[in-house]
This record gives sequence, structure tokens and C-alpha cells, in this order.
Amino acid sequence: MKSGVHLGVLLVLACLVPPPSTTAAFSAQKQRDTEKVRREEQEDHYKRWLERDVSYIITDSEKDVFKRLTTGAEKEQFIEQFWRRRDPDLTTVANEFKDEHYRRIAYANENFPSGIPGWLTDRGRVYIIHGPPAEIETHASGGIYDRPIYEGGGSSTAFPFEIWRYRYIEGIGSDVELEFVDRSMTGEYRLALMAEEKDALLHVAGAGPTIAEQMGLATRADRPYFSPGNSQRYPFINPRAKDSPFQRYETYDRIQRPPQLRYPDLKELVKVQFAYHSLPIQVQKDYFRLSDRRLLVPVTVQVANKNLTFRKKRDIFEADVVVYGRVTTMTNRVVHEFEQDLSLSYRPALLKQALTRRSQYQKILLLEPKMRYKIDVVVKDLNSGNVGTVRQGIIPPSYPEEKLASSSLILSDHIRPLKETPKDNVMFVLGDVSVRPSIDKVFPLPPSFGVYIQVYNAALDQTNSAPALSISYKIVQNGKTLEEVIDESGDTIQFYSNRRVVIIRQLPVAGLGLGKYKVLVKIHDRIREQTVMAEESFEIKRNANLDSG
Repeated sequence: MKSGVHLGVLLVLACLVPPPSTTAAFSAQKQRDTEKVRREEQEDHYKRWLERDVSYIITDSEKDVFKRLTTGAEKEQFIEQFWRRRDPDLTTVANEFKDEHYRRIAYANENFPSGIPGWLTDRGRVYIIHGPPAEIETHASGGIYDRPIYEGGGSSTAFPFEIWRYRYIEGIGSDVELEFVDRSMTGEYRLALMAEEKDALLHVAGAGPTIAEQMGLATRADRPYFSPGNSQRYPFINPRAKDSPFQRYETYDRIQRPPQLRYPDLKELVKVQFAYHSLPIQVQKDYFRLSDRRLLVPVTVQVANKNLTFRKKRDIFEADVVVYGRVTTMTNRVVHEFEQDLSLSYRPALLKQALTRRSQYQKILLLEPKMRYKIDVVVKDLNSGNVGTVRQGIIPPSYPEEKLASSSLILSDHIRPLKETPKDNVMFVLGDVSVRPSIDKVFPLPPSFGVYIQVYNAALDQTNSAPALSISYKIVQNGKTLEEVIDESGDTIQFYSNRRVVIIRQLPVAGLGLGKYKVLVKIHDRIREQTVMAEESFEIKRNANLDSG
């Protein structure tokens, strides 16, 4: 009997304990349910951020980018950079713009509720976007209202209303005046398009006449509210420019828009690393020492003309491009930001040839030599909307004291000394030399191009205060030297001082055929007995594209 009892208990326990496969399935289902809830909560968070927190200040292009993001990590990075972009002072820990924005939301909710949260009201929207006005004129009870002469004069009865005055609003102008009217008498003040909207007797025949209507010189139907064209002709009205119906329409529209930024979509592509590849672009950085504390970094951006959209305007074909760039430290502190509109124009007879060429833009940066940076470049074709992005590191070379060193070696089919040094930074100009880098290092047949290089820490001969350099130029293919030119007398030295030596040389490539090569430049300081070398690969093609600035 005892054994039978034990057997029965074991059978019951066996029924109560699920098999391993059932336990694993239950655990997996529970994990899936938990993950689903987490994703839904996360999506609700992002939806609330987009539709509530920043709905008034996010631009359409930013919104489009955010909606294309698919992962939580991308969206979190977007949100972080959204606020960082608006931070007025990146040197402080606090983001003053973000703090002020949420303060405005809290203020709107506390002061402008009317059956709906204050941030959803018209006053809340304007306050959140533009901040507190310089002056508020309040008529909380409405009642008898004596019109100013620019509204026609005379007395009427008004709904409760407020007049907000701003001294200046970016994108709208100076002396901005807004009226909010509570026509429902519930505390919900709506942004008024016209001054007459606060007139409670506007649609009561014969009530609340203007001066002109009292004198029989006009009827109510003649008021600018009913006949906008009469705003300049209505008797006894001395209208202000901002009271023009069409000006009010414009202000009404603009006051509710998010603060506008130039080409915000380009900046957002940088901020969230949202990659577009519909417009191929190339970026090259070169390094030149200015001093122990300053480094000159020309950043050259290149796009093939065949990838741009040319539209005919009158008798020419034009492509319009904007270039945006941002340089940051490794801790994301912005040190340089640039934006440039570019336009390419060709007559119909030259367009076919122009499409075989490449266009370049150059920004010359001043950086600290012992820092590391990141650069983001975005190029947008305004005619097609195509966008190209590139992110690269900027790692400045070191230039040890008393040791011969060189700058970047530039290959170019356009090197030309200038008569004088430009006063300002000019594209493709280094000192008094115009030099346009070849980014592809691809040249047509027959080839013709040269090199530009700077040398640092070269000793000067005390007898003539000139450097004593031996400069060798070699053209090499598959390890075999095809051409070599040696300059012992310094004929290829364009400029020298105790800081730098500038070297320009047309290369002996005229006899070369199609193929890939290397150019080796060896510079030997005969006084210090030091040598520095630089090399660069290049290719000769039959139908190579040409560069144009």
C-alpha cells in the first residue's frame, strides 16, 4: 500500500511539472512579450517627443529624417544632436536652449490652459516658439473698446483679448504685434488674423460704428475686414504697414512656423549619420604647417558634373549646389562650420564637354596641430535633391623641431605663381601660389602636371641665407625608375624663409603611356645632412576627366 501511495504522489507531481520543452517555450514567449512591451513603450516615447515635446520647433526636413530612422540608437543620437545643434554655448555643460524650451512648455501649461493643456493653445504655441513678448496689453473682461484711429476710431464692445508686442523676431521683422481673442468666452484665446475679430458687435447691424460710418462716409461692408482692398482707402483710417491685410496674413503664417535654419536637412544628415549615396562626392585633406600652434588644412570637395542636374534658364544651363561642412573634436565640440552655395553655368554648346569634367570646392581651415578632429561634409544638388555625405578623420602630422619634415605632396595640373598674396583666404591659393589638387590623381594622355610641396626645418646657409637642398624627382612603375630629375641648384624652389621652403616642379611625364605610376620626391638638406621623402600614386588614362574650380 505504501508503495502504491508513493507511486500515486509521483504521478500527480509529474502531471504538475511541465516538460522541459513546455518550460522553454513559456520562457521564450514571456521574453517576446516583454520585448514587445519594451518596444511599444520606446515607440510611444519617441512619438511623444516628436508630436509633443518638439512639435513646434522641429523643422519639416528634420522631421523627415527622424521618421526614416529605424533603430532606437539612431533616434537617441538624433535627439541628442537635435538639442546640441541648438545649444547656444557648447562650452558649458547645460544646454540653455533645451532648458528654456521646457521652461516655456511648463509656463504655457500653467498660464494658458482652457479645457486643453496650455501648450496646445495659440498663446502656448507662440510663447514656446518665440518666448515672452516685450509687452502684453490685457483686456481680460472685454467690454467697451475705443478703437485707435488706425482701426477706424469709434467705440464698440470687445470680446476678451490680449495684444502681444515683440521688438524683433528673426524671419518676421521688427515691431511685431499679435492679437489673441477669446470669442467663446471660455478662456481659450485664439490668434486673430484681423483686428476686427475682437469686435463683439461686428455682425450686429448699426452697432459699434467707426467714425466714417457715423458720418455716413462708409458702410460696414466697406471695412477692410470685409473688403481687404479698402485698407488704404477707408475714410479716417491712417493704416500702419503692419495692419495691411496681406501683411497680417504673412505674419499670421510665419509666427506659427518653427524657427528656420538654412539647409537644415544637410545639418541633420551630419548629426545622425543618415547616409545618402545618390550623389557621389570625394573629399581630400592636405596639411601645411603655419607655426608651432597653427596648421593649415585645405579641405577639397569634388563632384563629377555628370552626376549633377543642369536646368536650362534662359540661354544657359545651370546646376545649383550647396556644400555644408562641420569640424568637431573627438569630444564633439564644434570648432568649424561652413556652408557655401555654388552655381555652375554653361552655354548649350559647352554643356556636353562640361559633363566630362569635375567641379571642386575648397575650404581652408586653421587647426591646432596636436589635436585630432572629425569632419563631416554634405553636398546637395538643389535641382534634383540628391545628397552625398562623407565623414573622415583629421589627424595632423607632427613636425619635430630641428628635424627635416614635409607637408602633403599635391599633384596638380594647375599650379600657377601669383603676382601677390591675396589678403583673405581664397580657394586653391597657398601663399602666393594657385594650386588645385587632383583628388583622383588621374590625368589624360598626353599627361602634363606637377607637384607642390613645402619643407620645414631646413637650414639656411649663413653666407647667402638660402637653403642648400638637393631635390630628386622620380617616376616609378612596378619598382622600376622610368624618369628622374635632380635639382641641385634650387631652381624648383618657389619661396624660402626660416619657417618653410616652397617647392614647385613640373614632372617629366610627357613621354609616359597609359598605366599606373608613382612619383617619389626626395629632399636632402646638405647643411644638416637630413633627408625627407614623399610619394604619391597617379594614373594616366586616355579619357580622364578634368577638374574645374
